[in-house]
Amino acid sequence: MNNDIFTGRLVRLSAEEPETYAENFSRWWQDSEYGRLLDMAPARLFSPKRTKEWLEKELEKDPPPVRMFGIRTLEGDNLIGFVDLSGMTPHGDAFVGIGVGEREYWGRGYGSEAMSLVLRFAFTELGLHRVSLMVFGYNLRAIRAYKKAGFKHEGRMREMIWRNNERTDALLMGVLGEEWLAQFGGAPEGK
Repeated sequence: MNNDIFTGRLVRLSAEEPETYAENFSRWWQDSEYGRLLDMAPARLFSPKRTKEWLEKELEKDPPPVRMFGIRTLEGDNLIGFVDLSGMTPHGDAFVGIGVGEREYWGRGYGSEAMSLVLRFAFTELGLHRVSLMVFGYNLRAIRAYKKAGFKHEGRMREMIWRNNERTDALLMGVLGEEWLAQFGGAPEGK
């Protein structure tokens, strides 16, 4: 058994300096498809300077409103994306967000494993009760990955997003700690 809760077979979760996040985030957002899969706001661009300033401001808050991790490949130690937990409540709830910014890693299991690692952290280290997310109805690859990670469909916000001259739904998904632990036993899926 791998006792390093931040390391899987393909990726590890990492702590990154704000400059590293800012440089990569602004580059990833240059790809409008990445932004449209991640955010319901209209496509936009971010400079590294503004991204760094925003991130530093968020991390100065006590406690920080987000626990952010880089996603790094084990082979080559490449930073390919991020995963975060935010909106933690006293009731043990949080939201998760994930983005794989490097296209050559899309659809190859890297994001799925990163999600499993952050869920293991959420449930076995933080003792959270549930983790929720919102995904857009057109992001079928993400929906499959979230189901594989243990998330269940919990709701639908009809026609919430305007993309490509049409309306699409936003789906709410969640996983309870006891469900995840029963299914995966504290190990990321596939370990």
